[in-house]
Amino acid sequence: MAQILPQTLSMTTRDGIRLDADVYRPSGKGPWPVLLLRQGYGRRVAAAVCYAHPRWYADQGYVVVVQDVRGRGTSEGVFRTLEQEAEDGADTIAWCASLPDTTGTVGMYGFSFQGMNQLLAATLAGPELKAIAPAMIGWDLRGELVEEGGVPQLAGAIGWAAQVGADTARHQGDEAAWLDLRAAAQNPPCNSPVPLRPEPLVRHARYNHLLRWSEAEADDPLWQAIAPMAHAETLAARALPMLFIGGWHDFTLAGTLAGWRAMEATGLAWLDLGPWPHIPWGRHVGGQDYGPDAVSDVDRHQVAWFDHWLKGKPLDRSRVRLFDMGTRTWRSADRLGGSARTLFLSGTGRVSIDAATGKLLDRPGATGSEVIVHDPWRPAPSVGGRMGNPPGPVDRRAIDERGDIATFTTAPLDQPLTLSGWIGARLHLSSDSAHFDIHAVLSQVTASGAVLPFAEGHTRIAGATGVVPVDLDLKATCITLAPGESLRLSLAGAAFPAFAVNPGTGEGTDATAFSARVITLVVHHGEDHPSSLVIECLD
Repeated sequence: MAQILPQTLSMTTRDGIRLDADVYRPSGKGPWPVLLLRQGYGRRVAAAVCYAHPRWYADQGYVVVVQDVRGRGTSEGVFRTLEQEAEDGADTIAWCASLPDTTGTVGMYGFSFQGMNQLLAATLAGPELKAIAPAMIGWDLRGELVEEGGVPQLAGAIGWAAQVGADTARHQGDEAAWLDLRAAAQNPPCNSPVPLRPEPLVRHARYNHLLRWSEAEADDPLWQAIAPMAHAETLAARALPMLFIGGWHDFTLAGTLAGWRAMEATGLAWLDLGPWPHIPWGRHVGGQDYGPDAVSDVDRHQVAWFDHWLKGKPLDRSRVRLFDMGTRTWRSADRLGGSARTLFLSGTGRVSIDAATGKLLDRPGATGSEVIVHDPWRPAPSVGGRMGNPPGPVDRRAIDERGDIATFTTAPLDQPLTLSGWIGARLHLSSDSAHFDIHAVLSQVTASGAVLPFAEGHTRIAGATGVVPVDLDLKATCITLAPGESLRLSLAGAAFPAFAVNPGTGEGTDATAFSARVITLVVHHGEDHPSSLVIECLD
């Protein structure tokens, strides 16, 4: 077994900053390849909330290096979220390859911040870097972690920025700021007078990225520096093997999928998607038990992956592994996707009051429309799914009975239906406001009546007049619905506090809650305005 206490070593970056790392070595005679985990939350945490401890990885025949990134733990420097990770990561990889009793080859693993910094390091790293395994990542950071579909994220964005800021305040010895930011991280202040300017994060702006990120436009050089998407061509040209790992109920699902799709053409991108939220990676999610196959085996799959690229062992696995949330088993495939099927929304005009009247049909029904009244005083809540707290398949049947949510449901199935692939909706909408949001949730309706969400999307419409077609990206899924179960699409004008409420005024991030107005939305359906849901299914 590898030693219990690691060896602590230090290196110096190209600009003279000392970075500290714990090094775990296997027992026996080397040389060994290196696995590198660059930690943004303190190296002794070692990502053990999801992965086996580095000692276990060392026991599999690797020198494991767990490093405090700049401005974290005992490392020197000032932390600026992701801004220093490309250069520091490349320097660290070269240093790892020079350690004694190593083969000079390096692989990287880690999730979330620790996944994104792999991709950034890979843009500048030398040939010593042979493979990476980024898990649960942002790819287009502005479009995935700051907003979605043009809608600012709220609770998650505030909570993460506060957590990162609290650690920065601690590193700089500011206990008062640490206390403020820790409280904001544990209970994100989403009801501020200016919702996107929560007072604790504004007061301690020097320690967190919330204001900088939320104010940066799409063409801001910041995104070119820190968003992996901006380096897609460089990453593809490296022909670097990448194992993307994600979760169906993870708020970074869009980024994980986008990164994998961007690298898929290289022939060196693999994908594993389990039933998990961001953390933990276990069988119990959102009040449901996904069974023993849902217990994470990511560690063993990662070791097999690195054994192939760093030790030359055979790799016996499919390109894509998907957890089917209905059968509660893993599926293997060469790609993500199936045959497209379109379902059309239909109703009687009372869908938001009587859920039984909202239908999903194989053909457009009679021409009609459904009204949703969004009241900012009591916005429709975010429940389960990727963005809720708690996330996952939280039963939303009571939420769907609200008068500001319109639901459309298939008839009970007479045979199994496996959704596997991409999901989208095209809705024909009008409103008494030129500015409005639409939130869509796709759920499994069980035979007992539980409504379990498994996919969602949110978008903002600005400057609309008349009836406008609106496309919603609900990401992807893998779930088998059993006979007697149904598929339901739920629509609302908000999903608070996951997303900031649209004030209906056209104002930006400085909009106040005081200015928010009631918005009446109309969902049109039928031959003239065929609002629809497109799913991909296995034959």
